[in-house]
Amino acid sequence: MNKKLLIIIPAAILIAGVFLVWGIKRSTSAIKLADNRSSVHRLLNQARQFETKGELLEAKSIYQKLVNDFTESPEVANWQKMVEDLNIKLLFSPAITPKSIIYQIKSGDTLNKIAREYKTTPELIMKSNNISDSLIIPGRKIKIWNAPFSLLVDKSQNIMLLKSNEEVVKTYIVSTGKDNCTPVGVFKIVNKLANPTWFKAGAVVPASSPENVLGTRWMGFDLAGYGIHGTTEPKELGKQVTQGCVRLSNTDVEELYNIIPAGTEVTIIE
Repeated sequence: MNKKLLIIIPAAILIAGVFLVWGIKRSTSAIKLADNRSSVHRLLNQARQFETKGELLEAKSIYQKLVNDFTESPEVANWQKMVEDLNIKLLFSPAITPKSIIYQIKSGDTLNKIAREYKTTPELIMKSNNISDSLIIPGRKIKIWNAPFSLLVDKSQNIMLLKSNEEVVKTYIVSTGKDNCTPVGVFKIVNKLANPTWFKAGAVVPASSPENVLGTRWMGFDLAGYGIHGTTEPKELGKQVTQGCVRLSNTDVEELYNIIPAGTEVTIIE
């Protein structure tokens, strides 16, 4: 047999084999992609049905499954946002979760007393039980969030994570200190003020002033002069522009103020 044929025939067989394997892999990948799309579509429909029926825990579980199982999907960030949005809805609703308990109000109880006992806030108790004022009735059963919160501030990304135990409840966009001046370490919230007055060098700026950079809420650290507050410059969020404090939008800082009690741990990292 011609020597060239002896070389060409095996080569041709090898090339054909390569194309066959490539074709099988491509076909398998296409089938897998189609299966993934079908699974995602089915799960999204389930999640929406649960939401429509007000079954928020079940809807959250589906979105979390999507995040965990389809990590390469371009929709992962949207699904994670849905998880976090449902976390806040659950937090502010009467729905009982694994991190909450039912408490029966006793004679002599006040919202502040119950909040101190369970290391939560009166505002969170009111919002999650549709209580419109501080008057509470003995014998009524109410939902109490029973898991500690903590905050993690990442200066490099200008984000803050609200966590309950180790679960991320919500991600907030923040501003931190210019020239990287926000201190790094572990701090605690020691005081909370609604509509704070800003005491700056040589002046006292009332809460009503548009020049009050503290916005609508203040949560001070156990490091004098530093804390978490709102802003009069929401367009600057996501940047390093503050004098060292952590800024949020007024809407976000009001939400957070209702959730975290004094004593909450705040960790700030580079």
